[in-house]
Amino acid sequence: MVSTSSTGRTPRGKLDLDPATVRKARTLARQAGRPIVNLAKKHTTVSVERATLRLAGLQGADADGIPWVNRLLDAVRGDVGLEHGIALPVWDALVRGEAEDLSVLAQKASAGGVRFRLPEGRDLTRARTAAGKQVGAGIRRVDARRRDRDRMVKRHGDPQHQPWIYLIVATGDIYEDIPQAQQAAREGADVIAVIRSTGQSLLDYVPEGATREGFAGTYATQENFRLMRAALDESSRELGRYVRLTNYASGLCMPEIAALAGLERLDMMLNDSMYGILFRDINPIRTFVDQRFSRQVHARAGIIINTGEDNYLTTADAIEAANTVTVSQLLNEYFAKEAGLEDWQLGLGHAFEINPEVPDSFRMELAHALLARELFPKAPLKWMPPTRHMTGDVFRGYLLDAFFNLAGVLTGQSILLVGMMTEAVVTPWISDRDLALQNVRYVMEAAGNLHEDFVPRPDGFIVQRANEVLAESIDLLERILAHESRTGLLDAIADGTFGLMKRPADAGRGLEGVAQKAPGYFNPATEILEA
Repeated sequence: MVSTSSTGRTPRGKLDLDPATVRKARTLARQAGRPIVNLAKKHTTVSVERATLRLAGLQGADADGIPWVNRLLDAVRGDVGLEHGIALPVWDALVRGEAEDLSVLAQKASAGGVRFRLPEGRDLTRARTAAGKQVGAGIRRVDARRRDRDRMVKRHGDPQHQPWIYLIVATGDIYEDIPQAQQAAREGADVIAVIRSTGQSLLDYVPEGATREGFAGTYATQENFRLMRAALDESSRELGRYVRLTNYASGLCMPEIAALAGLERLDMMLNDSMYGILFRDINPIRTFVDQRFSRQVHARAGIIINTGEDNYLTTADAIEAANTVTVSQLLNEYFAKEAGLEDWQLGLGHAFEINPEVPDSFRMELAHALLARELFPKAPLKWMPPTRHMTGDVFRGYLLDAFFNLAGVLTGQSILLVGMMTEAVVTPWISDRDLALQNVRYVMEAAGNLHEDFVPRPDGFIVQRANEVLAESIDLLERILAHESRTGLLDAIADGTFGLMKRPADAGRGLEGVAQKAPGYFNPATEILEA
């Protein structure tokens, strides 16, 4: 039997959110996002086409470290352009006997030994068939890796608690990352994130091989993915629980890194619809085209995405900009589901970034966190620690992190990124990480199921603040839709609505890598993923 309140009305969660208001917010987000999806469907990018070659099995790099996928794409684009896709000219050349496989074809094309064409008639049919067969085999490998994960989780189990403890490891040297990641798992980490080397998001190629030098992070490469996944599989067997691996599918090579993550069984990927636009000045159209393809791959691979709303609050005030976080979450949800992701794959982000000097700051943090939890009840929300207001006072920082951990437990967050008290001082030492994990474990064990008892007063501050942010989010969505152009979200991004960053649609890095699709455009990966 459904219980009712003293007024006879069915309860609507801890915040008493009006279902009609929530539906309105989602409807507005869908209306704002649909023109962007339509725009993305009409374009392709160099990274989408290179990801297709990677799914077909093309690996390796030339003597200068430039991947063969880049060399082959550049040769094809030079002969016939990008607007028809890369698949038809490439597999037409293979069918014609220009080379015995993709690797040899890339090498010959790089040396100027192959001329590409757009096939017609029977040649076109043969090229389509050959491309579909080879790319389809790659997607079946992604399917197999997903089944491997399911078997591992069934055998070893998931962590017995929530939130899952998410910890960053990245020395720049994959062979140093591995033992640190394994030790972190022994100390309680459930998810290991290998943060990327600074600036990799702006490289228009994916480095090859195992890497031992990076800057504040480790390069994302297929071999590094393979090595770390194998190491964490060992840890899963040792600890009797499946340890998840995270990396970053963002930047100019978002689709390629997503494909490599699927092929090497990563479990979570940072993949936000607007982060690259706002914080890396990557062209908006390039980003939206790339993120749609990458999310289709993630959907197929069973990967949980992590979005980046927490970053908005490092540049904008966390109180004044709270509605931009909610709007971005709603947009990320729409874009993700349109690409095929399910609720359990939506690791929507938010953060503990209100200035602690503000009166009632903790109550507001609870209101914002609980709003996200109740708007997205089935999503594995990712709760991010304080960074902006960490001053270098490690004692104050340790206390702030404890309040952050408590807020995560009280509001039922799903994934908790471990905060470091040395934030803004140094790159954390191993001893810093150990103390931070102790902080998380103490709060989680001491609080237990305290979230079951935490029910804000119906007419109190927390409920009122959450409903206020939701109302402001609807107002912002309505203003986005009021722009004169049919792509109002692009105008809002250009105006600096999100994170105070102004990014026009006709500028930014990577714009030269975007092409409008011609009639007859063909990409076998897209056809399989959308089917």
